[in-house]
Amino acid sequence: MATEADILEALENLYAPGGISLARAVSGINLSGAKAFVSLAGDPAKPEGWEIARTNAEKAIKAVPGIEAAVVTLTAERAPGAAKAHDHHHGHSHAAPPPPQARKGLAPALEKIRYVVVVASGKGGVGKSTTSANLALGLAAQGWRVGLLDADIYGPSAPRLFGLHDKPKVENGKLVPLEAYGVKIMSMGFLVEENTPMVWRGPMVAQALSQLLGEVAWGDLDALVVDMPPGTGDVQLTMAQQTPIAGAVIVSTPQDLALIDARRAVAMFQKVEAPILGIIENMSYFLCPHCGGRSEIFSHGGARHDAEQMGVPFLGEAPLDMKIRETSDAGRPVVGAEPDSPQAAVYLNLAAKVKTLLETTKQRAAPNIVVG
Repeated sequence: MATEADILEALENLYAPGGISLARAVSGINLSGAKAFVSLAGDPAKPEGWEIARTNAEKAIKAVPGIEAAVVTLTAERAPGAAKAHDHHHGHSHAAPPPPQARKGLAPALEKIRYVVVVASGKGGVGKSTTSANLALGLAAQGWRVGLLDADIYGPSAPRLFGLHDKPKVENGKLVPLEAYGVKIMSMGFLVEENTPMVWRGPMVAQALSQLLGEVAWGDLDALVVDMPPGTGDVQLTMAQQTPIAGAVIVSTPQDLALIDARRAVAMFQKVEAPILGIIENMSYFLCPHCGGRSEIFSHGGARHDAEQMGVPFLGEAPLDMKIRETSDAGRPVVGAEPDSPQAAVYLNLAAKVKTLLETTKQRAAPNIVVG
């Protein structure tokens, strides 16, 4: 059985940019039987050099007797050299890929997936992750084989939404997704302890997202639903560049500020020529759990109006509802836990629309990015 000392010894004579021994760059080791998860504290300003170091480290660790699979990742949690050989914490086992420019596209890794659907928002706090989870479950309820990638690197929510806390296994060099309600799920939250700070710059987040897409054993899927980080920055652009997106679902709330951010998200996906399936208005109205009364707290209907103005489909309204919140908090999203409830019907209807749109939207042949 290999030990942490064996891993550090294998890295002792390998060097990172600046001449530092990789053993001194180790920020985390997690051994699980014959599988080794090792993270290196790299400098995000030198992604190419650190990617070469990461690849060399992976080869060296795989050669250690007793190790069958190794996943070496990059973090920016400390300056290189700050980590002593004996000073590493468990649980820092997360995946970081080559720099975005090193990949011409992830189509080969995703060739068994019919449709990649991204769920995006211009800002945080609009319920995008709850929407993603229930959309994935809704597509599975249509008889589709579905995966859910929680790509919100800074605030992964799939572990809590689905009550999943196991570490993914590694088979043939790929991470095996966990499963809930028949949906395959992968999240950075499965690889990093919940209280681990993710102090990463944009390029490193884009790298991690690339590996979560391309180095996971998704298998044959009809749809991979990707819960994107909020916003419209380089991570979203990298995703659009590297992935044949079949369609984007934009989540907004009725408030003016959220709608402005949603318009920005729509414009970004239009710019990178990714088909926009439509906008869903979340927290559209409040359903009283006591009397069943409907209150339109946020002057509801703004997203429908914006969708019409932008010429994109309006996919429906989801209420601000206690049952949706309670089932999400309990790790049992409403479509999986209570599929016959009126709350689940909202998402089942959304999923049916998305499925129809995916099957009828003209797909682009390959990503063609022009950022002016």
